Amino acid sequence: MKKGWEMVQAEGLRFTCIRGCTNCCEQKGWVYLTEQDLRNAAAFLGLTAEAFEERYVYRTRRRMRLRKPPNAQCHFLSAGGCAIHPVKPVQCRLFPFWPELVEDRKEWHRTGKYCPGIGQGPLIQIGTALETAHQMRTAYPALYENSPDS
Repeated sequence: MKKGWEMVQAEGLRFTCIRGCTNCCEQKGWVYLTEQDLRNAAAFLGLTAEAFEERYVYRTRRRMRLRKPPNAQCHFLSAGGCAIHPVKPVQCRLFPFWPELVEDRKEWHRTGKYCPGIGQGPLIQIGTALETAHQMRTAYPALYENSPDS
């Protein structure tokens, strides 16, 4: 008989995004971008990709992320939520189904302390959660290149 995390993983995970909650956006860390994220956000804001990148993006040889404004986590987070919600980056769209959360019981539960949607809502089959986590690995290979699944 399965117990604990193995049973949860066999059955699935519960999650629903709580309307108006921006707790995930307020956590310390970086918002990484794909080339498509950059193009989508630029178009949504009526900017060229080059103008968006110059204003909002920090790029290295292997990664690209949003710059952080002073005293905030994200330029696009406002009191009303995400100003680019319809085109939010893959990383934001896939939260909390990131490999480091789905594959680690302690991290999933730690995240649930600030994310009120974890443990709520419909049952997400573990296969679906793992497929979603794989999308993160695909979108951001440089972040996961040393992980066992890469």
